[in-house]
Amino acid sequence: MAEQGLKFEIDARRGGFHLQAAGQFFEPWTVIFGPSGAGKTTLLRILAGLGEANSAQVTLRERVLSDSARGFAVRPGKRQTGLVAQQPALFPHLTVAGNVGYGLAAMDRVRRIGRVEEMLELVGASELAGRRPQDLSGGQAQRVALARALAPGPLMLLLDEPFSALDGRASDALLERLRAWVADNRAQVVMATHDVTDALALRAEVMLLEEGNKIAQGAAAEVLAAEGERLRLRLNVD
Repeated sequence: MAEQGLKFEIDARRGGFHLQAAGQFFEPWTVIFGPSGAGKTTLLRILAGLGEANSAQVTLRERVLSDSARGFAVRPGKRQTGLVAQQPALFPHLTVAGNVGYGLAAMDRVRRIGRVEEMLELVGASELAGRRPQDLSGGQAQRVALARALAPGPLMLLLDEPFSALDGRASDALLERLRAWVADNRAQVVMATHDVTDALALRAEVMLLEEGNKIAQGAAAEVLAAEGERLRLRLNVD
């Protein structure tokens, strides 16, 4: 269990959409679950320091990352946070190895090469090291994006539908490898998904978002069972 976990209180407007979310996560894995448009991506980007908010207070392991009341925010590159977005956004002018090693400038060459090899092996992409992003399939690009996010050893890993381009078997295998890495490195993961099977398979804590609001938070099986009953009752009423 991560020390003091992640605590946040965020208020953000995007046109007619309004995200109002507050929570505190202590478990190594938390799944943000909800339909498209619920605010999952917006929440992750603000936690990563990449999205604007009307107000945001974010604390990770007692370290303040954002406090809009004081006009304070740690820059994205200094947050010790890795983000894997729905679209990998790899650097097209760099090889796969160059992409994975991009955030490792502080390491000497030998250590950097070793780290890149280790991360590519972890995600099952060792054979892709010399390729360019334009030569990768969607699933391969997602694997490389994950390796790039893991390489610096983040304290918090934010995943936004990270395995959507992989088939079920490949996604499950990669998820198992990632779970082992998270446990060994005592990282905290927040993963957004609209797939109920992801939330149940991880046996994680779940935060349910709907139209920018937190509806529920708790153990996956309990929250999703309650949501299923709520939807059933709504359909019967309608």
